[in-house]
Amino acid sequence: MEIWINPACSKCRGAISLLDAEGAQYTVRRYLEDVPTEDEIQDVLERLGLEPWDITRTQEAVAKELDLKSWARDAGSRGRWIKALAEHPKLIQRPIITADDGTAVVARTEEAVRDALTRM
Repeated sequence: MEIWINPACSKCRGAISLLDAEGAQYTVRRYLEDVPTEDEIQDVLERLGLEPWDITRTQEAVAKELDLKSWARDAGSRGRWIKALAEHPKLIQRPIITADDGTAVVARTEEAVRDALTRM
């Protein structure tokens, strides 16, 4: 199990605390420092069953600079979105837990973290 976090994020700290309290074994990836590649983002999206715009933080300043709200959300634009996430990792929603069973969850709630724990 791996968790992508931003240590400054309260949701990330909460997820880590819950994982620790449950005795889970996991690896922390500080994705702002260890930036995921486009291939890694594609893999996580497949595991999540989501599209890149579904995990994009559109309220970030860089999202506004890129005018992401005007970008098409279709199969033809998917690569553009993934590239933006790789170039600007702050846009990636957090925390993301990749579970041992090959799935992943955006772990912003206690329920989502507990769901990931059942997939160990």
